[in-house]
Amino acid sequence: MEEYIMEEKYIICEDSLEGIFTAVYDAYALREGHGHLHVQVGEEDNYRLFAQYLYSRPDEDKTDKVVRTLKKRLGEEVYGTICRAAASYDKAKGDAVYHTIVDGIGGNGRRTMENLRNPYVLKTFELARRTANEVHHELEFIRFRELEQGILYSRIGPENNVVPFVMPHFADRLVTENFMIHDEKRDLFGVHPAKKEWYLISGVEGFEEKSLVWSDKELAYQDLFTLFHKTIAIAERRNSRLQQQMLPLRFQEYMVEFSQK
Repeated sequence: MEEYIMEEKYIICEDSLEGIFTAVYDAYALREGHGHLHVQVGEEDNYRLFAQYLYSRPDEDKTDKVVRTLKKRLGEEVYGTICRAAASYDKAKGDAVYHTIVDGIGGNGRRTMENLRNPYVLKTFELARRTANEVHHELEFIRFRELEQGILYSRIGPENNVVPFVMPHFADRLVTENFMIHDEKRDLFGVHPAKKEWYLISGVEGFEEKSLVWSDKELAYQDLFTLFHKTIAIAERRNSRLQQQMLPLRFQEYMVEFSQK
């Protein structure tokens, strides 16, 4: 008797936490098991033969249900790891997150991230760690500049979607300041009005950094900071390789002391 093999199904979703969680909800709603189901972030250049493609649109209610389930069944720590993995630039994150959730809800629960023999869990762990490392770097390397209106502005270009993770840090420390962090790669802004809750916005039409006007005090501080950075340098002890290990080149273009050389 021939064994019946279920057709592979790929649920294509938006590249966002809401998109991935909605796709996870839709996968469970099919009630077909999970071995032949996959969550794919974005379209593929080449479609697979003998596979079915389904499309999932971000849904707030479905996302909220998944979030509540994850926090209740897997705990806050695992939930945080999954969110960091979902923020990765790696397109394989959708399937990794989906099957990690399956592993957790299927039995491992709050110990899911210990099951590194599962390749999906291992992938989620690695993606989350990379995102966490970049968040750590951004917390050290982000530079704010003051606009003419007194608003603090910072431009970054991270590999992973780190703005949702760095905003709470600065919102807690700059409570009385109006500031925003602009991820230019994703056209995403983290905005913090003074003494209010921060929020995210994207797709701001017509925004150009060159149109921003810095305050006179900011321009003076930029000159002073750049001069200080150059003055303390000891040419005989310059070690570019070590500097790049401690401060990768991809961060330097967003830092005042390097951009004004």
